[in-house]
Amino acid sequence: MFFTYLRRELRRRRKAALVVASGLALGIALVIVVSSVSSGMEKAQGKVLQSLYGLGTDMTVTKAAQAQSSTGERPRFQFDARGSDSDEEQSSDRVMVQGFQTLATSTVSKVGDQKGVSDVVGGLSLQVVKVSGQFRQGQFQQDQQSGGSNQQGGGRPGAQQSPEGRVEGGGADFDVNNYSVYGTDVTKPALGPLTSSKITSGRTFKSSETNAKVVVADKSYAKEKKLVLGDTVTIKSVKYKVIGIATPDSGDAAANLYIPLKQAQTLSDSKNKVTTIYVKASDSQQISAVKSTIQKNISGTTVTTSADLADTVSGSLSTASDLASNVGKWLSIAVLVAAFLVAGLLTSSAVSRRVREFGTLKALGWKSGRVTRQVVGEAVVNGLVGGALGIALGLGGAYVVTAISPTLQAEVGSTGGAVGGGGPGGGGMGGPARQTASKALDVALTAPVALSTIALAVGLAVTGGLIAGAFGGWRASRLRPADALRRVE
Repeated sequence: MFFTYLRRELRRRRKAALVVASGLALGIALVIVVSSVSSGMEKAQGKVLQSLYGLGTDMTVTKAAQAQSSTGERPRFQFDARGSDSDEEQSSDRVMVQGFQTLATSTVSKVGDQKGVSDVVGGLSLQVVKVSGQFRQGQFQQDQQSGGSNQQGGGRPGAQQSPEGRVEGGGADFDVNNYSVYGTDVTKPALGPLTSSKITSGRTFKSSETNAKVVVADKSYAKEKKLVLGDTVTIKSVKYKVIGIATPDSGDAAANLYIPLKQAQTLSDSKNKVTTIYVKASDSQQISAVKSTIQKNISGTTVTTSADLADTVSGSLSTASDLASNVGKWLSIAVLVAAFLVAGLLTSSAVSRRVREFGTLKALGWKSGRVTRQVVGEAVVNGLVGGALGIALGLGGAYVVTAISPTLQAEVGSTGGAVGGGGPGGGGMGGPARQTASKALDVALTAPVALSTIALAVGLAVTGGLIAGAFGGWRASRLRPADALRRVE
């Protein structure tokens, strides 16, 4: 009898039911769109952060670099002149630790022993300055700051540098080439900045290549230098075979070249040293606690989490994320509350218009509880219909956002402890430092809809139906058989 009466009443009152369902559908659709867009922004921000410190890394441990004295001795290059008619080309490499003070490799084990740490790996960030060319008429000395920003030709005064980095005059004709090299622990490929790139040609390192003379090149750098698989790259007179080309998932690569950690330590005279320790927490909910533990037990280090790095993200991505998290969330709540209230008032009003019907049913022996259950049942069905419409509208809205894929810009500033840019991408999280303090990245926005969002929508539909049913049930419970008689009169 319940379902028969329910089906008949819903068919008879289709317009009223559609009005209630439409109000709920609007609120639910807005919740789905805002939730999916917020999820898409978190995903976009995650891509930006991943390009800085690598996949799977929750925090990094570094040691801030000491400020260089202005009177300190600068590293210099020396070349022997071959005479004015000599065409012999000479070259010299300067390999320097970049960004941070080095940490003993034993620190990696100490960090790994801390409570809440699931995995840990060390890496060494290097900057290579290569000077090559022809040098005549006396000895040429090249004073070079750690960033390679000051080049001057010795011998004859008047040397000038071209936009391409080539210096001519003063008895010298030479090129200055700066590039970054990162020493990675090949036994733990799941952590570190190389995980932010995909091997699109060749292969990555084997776990047995801990001290092999092999290199993985970033795609952009390989294109610039016309490197292909099987070519050799010479660093400080050591030849490395190109075994793979890596393409960053988003943004820029962490380094131009990647080599095994032991090789990087040898090139830079940094035996048993690392610049960055990448940490993965056993529980993502306890990252702050793990950070505090490391800072407490390992003095002199700087621990930077992904949340710290996220605070440095600015630009349209950050602005849109704030709007979605704040304005969008409260707007969704306001629309839902309004939809629930309107559904309740409309249901109560509909019950008032059915006084004669319910009064007659009570006169025929229906209990108040039975009438209330009937009203609540109708309201819940209306809520479910509204939920279905809302899910359809929400999915449509999310699809439109994903199809358009508006481009947002994210600019990541440097954090404390980094010199000349900080971590991979200049973000300060650790790893290969860049020449600039911040880097703007373009990220396409999507709006993925999770199953949890659909479940939330269904829950809201049922809740809306129950609230509307509560309004209508309360009004129906107050009806008396005499009300029907008065309405007839």
